[in-house]
Amino acid sequence: MPSAITIPISVFELSIAYDQPAIKLMGDRVEIVQALFNALAGWGPNVDDIEVITTGKPSEQGIKLRLATQKVSFFFGPAGCKLMKDAALWTEADEVLRILDTALTTLSRTGGVTFGKKVAVLSLHLQLKTTSFKEILRPFIVPEILRLDPAPTEAMAIVSRWPKRRIMLDGSAAIANGIFVQTEREFDTHTTYQDMKQTIQNDEAELFNLLGVEEIDS
Repeated sequence: MPSAITIPISVFELSIAYDQPAIKLMGDRVEIVQALFNALAGWGPNVDDIEVITTGKPSEQGIKLRLATQKVSFFFGPAGCKLMKDAALWTEADEVLRILDTALTTLSRTGGVTFGKKVAVLSLHLQLKTTSFKEILRPFIVPEILRLDPAPTEAMAIVSRWPKRRIMLDGSAAIANGIFVQTEREFDTHTTYQDMKQTIQNDEAELFNLLGVEEIDS
């Protein structure tokens, strides 16, 4: 029988690279910010939720616009853009995709950029209800590692990477007796939003099945 979990922390990120850098976006951004503000009006943007980021490498600098009621932020800079959704729920996924489509359409039209590959990251902290996180993760440690010391392992992490996919399993640093699960997928520019959504949802279900856990109502 699967171990019961809740998911108190969940974050979705989608980073999108431009086909080529848009150097003008390092300075000429007022028109784009106004266009985004207007296009996203239905989700209640606020002037005080516009942040100008001036630290980090040039590719990391740009403008971030938060939609507080949706727990969504959208960033754009000279090399790419990123959407982030806190407290991500599958029931809200289609609404988030509508925000994303609106923001990307506006950025493309006013900023003159074209989009390349997309990288989606889903980060979850699973709160176990009846089982220790160590019991869940220990079977994934190779026997050669376990034989290094007879004492039970206190912490463990598993990271696996493929050409366009990565998964990470670890103990949660944010909640007691929790598991941190992260899935990452790279998609090409032609992948539809619905195909992305289905793939990410399948990845989550696959990992939950692998871990032997099942989400319950909190």
